[in-house]
Amino acid sequence: MSPKPRPGKLPEVYLSFAELYKLVIAPIKTRLLLTGIELGVFDQLTEPRSSEDVAEILGTHPENTRIFLDGLASFDLVEKRYGLYANSTMAETFLVKTSPAFVGDYLVEEWRYIEPVFEDLLGLVKKGPTELKGGPERKPEDETARWAAAVAEYERSGIAQMVAGAIGELPEFPSFQKMLDLGGGPGLIGMAVVTSHPAMKGVVFDLPPVAKVAEKFVSEAGMEDRMEVLAGNFCSGPIGENYDLVLASASLYSCRQDLDSMIKKVHSALNPGGVFASLHEGLTCEKTKPEEMKLGWLPAELLGRDLAFERGEIAASMQRAGFVSISSRTLDSPVGPLDLDVGRKL
Repeated sequence: MSPKPRPGKLPEVYLSFAELYKLVIAPIKTRLLLTGIELGVFDQLTEPRSSEDVAEILGTHPENTRIFLDGLASFDLVEKRYGLYANSTMAETFLVKTSPAFVGDYLVEEWRYIEPVFEDLLGLVKKGPTELKGGPERKPEDETARWAAAVAEYERSGIAQMVAGAIGELPEFPSFQKMLDLGGGPGLIGMAVVTSHPAMKGVVFDLPPVAKVAEKFVSEAGMEDRMEVLAGNFCSGPIGENYDLVLASASLYSCRQDLDSMIKKVHSALNPGGVFASLHEGLTCEKTKPEEMKLGWLPAELLGRDLAFERGEIAASMQRAGFVSISSRTLDSPVGPLDLDVGRKL
C-alpha cells in the first residue's frame, strides 16, 4: 500500500527503498570487476600487497589504485588487512589467469555483448530494435574464435563437469559407443562426457571458425584418438549418423525458428535406443523467470531476437519428433538454472 500524503506532514513509509538503491550502485561493482580483469589486478594479489606496490607493478595512479582496491574490498572480491590487499577465494579461483578455472575473458566477452544495448536502453524502448555495432544481433566471423575461446573458460569452470556428471547418471550411459556434441563450441563439454566413459568416442560439430578452436582444445587434451571435430552448419546440413548419444548444450538457438525439423534430424541420426539430451534454459512465469536467464536474454530480445526457450518447449518438440520416455530435470549452473530434457528413440 502506498503511503498516504498528509498536508504539512511527512508520509508514513512502511517500506525501505534499500533494494532500489542497491540496484543503482550495482553497476559500480560491474565496472570494478571488469576493470580489475583488464588491468590484471587479481594476478598481482595472489599474495598480500600494498596499493603502492600494485600501482608500481601496473603503472597506475597510486592514490586511485588504493581507492580502486578499496572498492573491490567493499564487496569482498579482495580482502584488505593491515593495509595489504589479497584475493578472496572467489577471485583466486576464477580471476587469476593462471588458475585452471579462470573466467575473466569470458566475463569480459559477456559484457562486450551486453554493454552496447544498455548504453541506449531508453532509445530502444522508445523506438524499438536498431542496429548496434558490436551488439548481440550479430557476431562477426573474425570475433567468433575469440568468443569460442572465452566460452571454453565458461565450460572449464564447472559447466563441463556438471554436464558430464548428469549424463553419466543416465541408465543407458554404460552402453554408449558414439556421441555427438551438437554445436559443441570449443568441445570441453563433449570431452568431459567422453572422458567419463571408458570406451565411448565423440564428435564435436560446429561452424568452421569454432571448429578450429575445438581442434586446438582436443589436441591440447591429447584426445585425438577419441574426439573428432566436424565443421558445418547443423541447421541446414547433415550431422552424421549412428550416434548413441546426441548432446545439445545451449546450441539450438540458431535453429530456433525451425526447432521441430532440427530435432527430427537428431532423431534420424540416432541409433535405435539412442538418447538425445538438451541442456537449455526453461523460462517460466510468462517468460519472466528465472531472473538470471531472463536478464541474460534481454539484450537479444531488445534487438528483436526472441531466442530463449520456455520450460517444456524442447521436450514437446522431442515428443513430436518421435522420442519416447522423455524426462526433464533442472541443473543449477553458475549462470542460472538449466533444464536438462532427455528423450529416447525406440
